[in-house]
Amino acid sequence: MMPDHEALTMKKVYQRLVPFLFILLIVNYLDRVNIGFAALRMNQELGLSPTAFGFGAGVFFLGYAVFEVPSNAILYRIGARLWIGIIMILWGIASGAMAFIHTETSFYVLRFFVGVAEAGFLPGVIVYLTNWFPSQYRSRANAGVVVATALASAIGSPISGVLMKFLDGVQGISGWRWMFIYEALPAVLLGIVVFFWLTERPQQAKWLTASERDWLTNALEKEHSHLASTAKFTLLQVLKIKKVWALSALFSCFLSALYGVLLWAPQIVKSFGQLTDLEVGLLGSLPFCCAGIAMPLIARHSDRVNERSLHVAVSMSVGGVALLLSAYAPSPTLSFILLCIAAAGIWGSLGVFWSMTSTFLAGPAAALGIAVINTLAQVGGFIGPTSVGIIRDRTGDFRLALAVLAGFALLAGFIAYRLDYRSRMTHIVLSH
Repeated sequence: MMPDHEALTMKKVYQRLVPFLFILLIVNYLDRVNIGFAALRMNQELGLSPTAFGFGAGVFFLGYAVFEVPSNAILYRIGARLWIGIIMILWGIASGAMAFIHTETSFYVLRFFVGVAEAGFLPGVIVYLTNWFPSQYRSRANAGVVVATALASAIGSPISGVLMKFLDGVQGISGWRWMFIYEALPAVLLGIVVFFWLTERPQQAKWLTASERDWLTNALEKEHSHLASTAKFTLLQVLKIKKVWALSALFSCFLSALYGVLLWAPQIVKSFGQLTDLEVGLLGSLPFCCAGIAMPLIARHSDRVNERSLHVAVSMSVGGVALLLSAYAPSPTLSFILLCIAAAGIWGSLGVFWSMTSTFLAGPAAALGIAVINTLAQVGGFIGPTSVGIIRDRTGDFRLALAVLAGFALLAGFIAYRLDYRSRMTHIVLSH
């Protein structure tokens, strides 16, 4: 196939799949993190302390982790299209049910079940993309989808602010409860659309020409043939791979920093001054807009030079340093600017990271490997928000908490650098 024909094929695939998956992930993260915005009113109404809220926000990831590997195993058996649709409907129902919590215990239990319902969605999407995008196009595709993790907050913050402000008291119901209901509806509706829009594999894509289907199928099969020996790895064999554990540790540190900032961002921004909920929503969207700009730029450069680990290392290090400086900046304005830089650095590496996970396994083993990495890393999703709550309770502000999150980001950057160093040393040894 001529290069322009190849480019046209990948453009058609990108335009068909990435924008739709992007929308799905927007809805996914909006339902996952809107708890942070609800906390502006919910915590006071339910009598939740910072520690209680931090634990409840983090317990989501325990449910997520427990059902991650089983969920991805089901995905590989019944197909991504069917399972992704089912997951969306289930999490939409669970997220909407958050509107009916009345006690600390019900908050914990339902938040856990939202995690159970969402388990497998993001790794399932990453596995799905490996079935459509050869490696040289994969970081851009990953970034085009997972940039939604940043933009969900950029979009969701003002939407949540508007819902909480203008629906508060309607039919005697608090605005934060209405927010959960209205923001859960798109998940259920789009879950149904998934069944009709997504195509399982290139061979079945009637929206591609025969020559386009043949080229893409052959390109992916050729790429996967290099990893054929890994395709039938069992879970035990996957767990014996050192790189799986290294990437799990890296991603755990990443998630500690990411969710520590993400789920507490509205309260962090509110602590900068006397702001209304709507003002918090508008101002709080800016760090995630910066993240949304940085992610595709970093991924595009990573694809262009075909390098992953150093891109993650540099991006996470910049994010960690900026977050540390934000914690002790002399003014709220400077602290907020540094928070925007930190968000760009931390989120900016996400698309590249997911490309790293699909370079050494294929077939069912790739689905297992991605699930294992994401499962082991969910401890970070629990540690980050929970530690912020405990530290906030003990110290009365967010400075030390942000410094701890910065440490996690820097550690993630160091692990990524070590992965690059080991790779270069291995290449030098083999070349001699």
